[in-house]
Amino acid sequence: MSETLSAVSLETPAPDARAAEPRRGREARRQARSARSHVSIPYISRNISVFEVLSAEALAQIAYNAESLLESVGIEVREYPNALKLFKDAGADIKGERVRFPRGLARKLCETAPSQYTQHARNAERSVVIGGQNTVFAPNYGSPFVHDIDKGRRYGTLEDFQNFVKLAYNCPYIHHSGGTVCEPVDLPVNKRHLEMVYAHMRLSDKPFMGSVTAPERAQDTVDMCEILFGKDFIQNNTVCTSLINANSPLVWDATMLGAAEVYAANNQACIITPFILAGAMSPVTVAGTLTQVLAEVMVGTAFCQLVRPGAPVIFGTFVSTLSMQSGAPTFGTPEASLAIYGAAQLARMMNLPFRSGGSLCASKMPDAQAAYESAQTLVPTMLAGANFVLHAAGWMEGGLSASYEKFMLDFDQLGAMHVLAKGVDMSENGQAMEAFNQVEPGGHFLGCAHTQSNFESAFYRSSLSDTNSVEQWQAEGSLDASRRANAAWKKSLAEYEAPAIDPGVDEALREFVEKKKASMEDMAY
Repeated sequence: MSETLSAVSLETPAPDARAAEPRRGREARRQARSARSHVSIPYISRNISVFEVLSAEALAQIAYNAESLLESVGIEVREYPNALKLFKDAGADIKGERVRFPRGLARKLCETAPSQYTQHARNAERSVVIGGQNTVFAPNYGSPFVHDIDKGRRYGTLEDFQNFVKLAYNCPYIHHSGGTVCEPVDLPVNKRHLEMVYAHMRLSDKPFMGSVTAPERAQDTVDMCEILFGKDFIQNNTVCTSLINANSPLVWDATMLGAAEVYAANNQACIITPFILAGAMSPVTVAGTLTQVLAEVMVGTAFCQLVRPGAPVIFGTFVSTLSMQSGAPTFGTPEASLAIYGAAQLARMMNLPFRSGGSLCASKMPDAQAAYESAQTLVPTMLAGANFVLHAAGWMEGGLSASYEKFMLDFDQLGAMHVLAKGVDMSENGQAMEAFNQVEPGGHFLGCAHTQSNFESAFYRSSLSDTNSVEQWQAEGSLDASRRANAAWKKSLAEYEAPAIDPGVDEALREFVEKKKASMEDMAY
């Protein structure tokens, strides 16, 4: 399962597309390629080297500086006495809510975290291994607004959330259903997590993330996982990976630590992630930001290991830069790329899986700015060797909006990343000496037997890009990329079919959700 799919199968349409009424021409081939949405493609096992920007000396210096930061300045642990007690018992110096770590202690406490782990899906064929040479793509996370070019920008609803789960399920290049793909703000804040987790469990059979907005909501997620997988199973296996953000700079609060404790205690994975806008929430320099990232991650990871040694943890980082003129976050910048590369090296130094990057942009529309900023984030994400990629598709407006059209455009680029990660084919066929023997000097390779035998699989072919003549493009309506993506997401939703689930399990999940919702009053915040 961890092997990458062959180039041939990347381009093979689903059986129902092959059985459809025969079509001809470029448009027919493009429609056939779009039928890939029902093909299951394994997570990426990279066959390319990582790109590193820090020398061994620089890496050691940043690690030394992070230890100095924890020793002299320390970390605030706010309103969570249990964490303070665990750290004190482990040897940290506690003064009020300030926790300082003797040099080497925090890193030592992190050593029990595994270097990789399997997150089991309810469909075992879709389980993912997080760590090592593997890359797992998950969609957008956390946007309160949604956007499409028909209705514009608006608050997200449960229907939108369900739509995005369906789109991610249909996309073969997304390996993980994600978490809060958008906020369903039409539901009470204290109840929406139940419907979100249920949607992931029922509308998809890919791995998913849990709720982290309160410890009791994390516990609801664990309880629902017990219904879906079995109580004994989840105590010995990881079925949920959830996002735990530091309150940067240098603060861990009760909400995040409380959720992390629930998940770690139950053997479920936490992505320990400083959420940083450099220049405001960290120093303006890359080295200074990486120092803070490492310090915050070590403390969060150490806490999870004190709760349950061996609990899975991902070394996470979200680093964006700021416009020093307006204070607005910026994406796709060279400094952010350097931070991704450097943080990946720190994660490998810590022997932990790494999360970063995605398809990030500040654009308000799925336009050229969205495309180049996302590309400038996604390519460094791949070259850095990220193991878990949140926000891989749909992110727009600095994360405030989840875009239907950008979901589809990003999905298409994730397919290209699958091919990039395979590296250069050095098999006998890949060396292509046969082709040189078939073509005379001055000839062409289009008609030779080697080209013909590799015709379908030679290059990644986008299902959304238009490479036709301008005359054909005009005849087909002169659609730009966003309009083609608009048609694609509507087609995908129309073709969606829910994966099978045991009716008894589904009934038990719905009963749990309804009982929990009935047990509490609606909350607006």
